[in-house]
Amino acid sequence: KSNLILRYGTEEILLTFKESELLEFFIRHKGKLLTREQILESLWGGNDYFAGRSLDVYISKLRKYLSRDPAVKIENRHGIGFIFKA
Repeated sequence: KSNLILRYGTEEILLTFKESELLEFFIRHKGKLLTREQILESLWGGNDYFAGRSLDVYISKLRKYLSRDPAVKIENRHGIGFIFKA
């Protein structure tokens, strides 16, 4: 796998490996409710406190990058997980 590049016009944002991995996971499951546990097990190999905090940080970063396109968003379902919409 390699790092993804997001392009907005002439601007390019190089994603880290983990950001790329998370965005690819969301894209593969577009429109589906993904629990935190599913994401953590798939990408971090477990669901502990530190992995959970890392997930929150990476989702925050992706939301910031994706905010330039109002049609693309990562929605939160409180206490359950996330839905990627595009």
